[in-house]
Amino acid sequence: MASHWGRVQPSPGDLIEVKRPVYQHWALYVGDGYVIHLAPDCEVAGAGIGSLGSITCDQAKIQKVALKVVVGGDLYRVNNQLDDKYEPLPVGMIIYAAEHQVGRTIPYDLITNNCEHWVNNMRYGVPESRQILNLVLRASKKSSMVHTLVLVGVLIYKVVRIFPGKS
Repeated sequence: MASHWGRVQPSPGDLIEVKRPVYQHWALYVGDGYVIHLAPDCEVAGAGIGSLGSITCDQAKIQKVALKVVVGGDLYRVNNQLDDKYEPLPVGMIIYAAEHQVGRTIPYDLITNNCEHWVNNMRYGVPESRQILNLVLRASKKSSMVHTLVLVGVLIYKVVRIFPGKS
């Protein structure tokens, strides 16, 4: 269900996966060159590795912006990754629901409520993130020190936020 990495022409309702150095950012294509995506308050669009600031965010704004702004210099692809698992909602319903959320600020959590959760909820009605599961699986293999360090860092940060002053 995923196209090759590059600059592809999506259709309305498609999920756009933007390749970042450590993780992928996700957006929903709504047509005419625009996407709607979940933008953590402390993340900079098109910042690549600099967008790791999303680890510390606890809120995100739903924004409608040009696809080229979200992508910046990174590669992207259409990745309707859960089409084999869930029936996509009708395109009109997907676009309507997303458009009516633009401008809202919602809780954000890298592990439980990130941009991938949001786009999958829009397309399928199910807030799911395979990226987090894949990160854990990659980190469990000794082949990926960067992924392991990112995962450990995120988990330590989350524990410190949950139990301040207990360390």
